[in-house]
Amino acid sequence: MIRTVKAFDLKDQRILMRVDFNVPFDNGCIVDELRIHATLPTIRYCLDAGASVVLMSHFGRPGGKENSEHSLIPIGEALAGMLEMPIKFSDDCISQDAIDTSIGLKPGEIHLLQNLRFHPGEVLNNPEYSETLSRHGRVFINDAFATIHRAHASNVGVAKSFKNRGIGFLIEKEINQLERIIKKPKSPLVVILGGAKIGSKLK
Repeated sequence: MIRTVKAFDLKDQRILMRVDFNVPFDNGCIVDELRIHATLPTIRYCLDAGASVVLMSHFGRPGGKENSEHSLIPIGEALAGMLEMPIKFSDDCISQDAIDTSIGLKPGEIHLLQNLRFHPGEVLNNPEYSETLSRHGRVFINDAFATIHRAHASNVGVAKSFKNRGIGFLIEKEINQLERIIKKPKSPLVVILGGAKIGSKLK
């Protein structure tokens, strides 16, 4: 049975949360903030429960190399504005400085890690990379529904390192909606598929 974030006592815990901040940009500006907004309920729940939160996400396809075009800095600034609070940021997701920042978080604080795909170990699900990422938290919550099907380090490798692991409200909501359509569909039923990669969705 899949556990949700509500299954854990989060007081004084450090939550490592996989989110999907892969949002569209145009001329350096975020065009659609929907994916960021979708994570807010889970983030706020953890903070209100007395936890600190370490957020990790990919953005674009930088090919395992760091570049300013795919930095999460502007996304972190947008998130800070939505939450109306400061957010700590590390420019490397697996550096010792980044890990030390996570370990030093106080309840109610947030730490955003730099783009996971700046390291080739993310897409390759590298065990060493996964283990290093796991050091950021004591409880792992995945709330990145759009990427949960990928066998990448932040989804698969990291999860293996945690006894206490579960899903956030966004994934829970999407699973419930899919189960309702598949197990208890109402007739007539129309399913509309959209977005990119339509071929893989049809399969």
